Amino acid sequence: MADSVFIEELRLQGKHGVHEHERAESQEFILDIRVTLDTAKAAASDNLEDTVDYGNFGAIAKEVVEQNSFYLIEKLGSAICSRVLEDRRIIEVSITIRKPAALKNGLPGVTISRTR
Repeated sequence: MADSVFIEELRLQGKHGVHEHERAESQEFILDIRVTLDTAKAAASDNLEDTVDYGNFGAIAKEVVEQNSFYLIEKLGSAICSRVLEDRRIIEVSITIRKPAALKNGLPGVTISRTR
């Protein structure tokens, strides 16, 4: 099964990083979140209740990014994945987090994937 629901380029503000200034002032983080699940029931019913709402995992990401302060974006990504996987219909979640302010030339980030 390769069905997925996703949200891309979710832009959030947070205080994450190994340097003191990164945890003192908010900076932008750009997230892509993709979940894998069986969408056959939703395709047949045309009912939102039979699938996952990307708005829900966007809200989870917003809460985790804005209400925590981690040294590593690996930890941030893992925390978001754990929360998204609380929905038992989701088989796998993958999140890419980019940190635009970290480098003057380039867009660094990390991709974290978790499977039930």
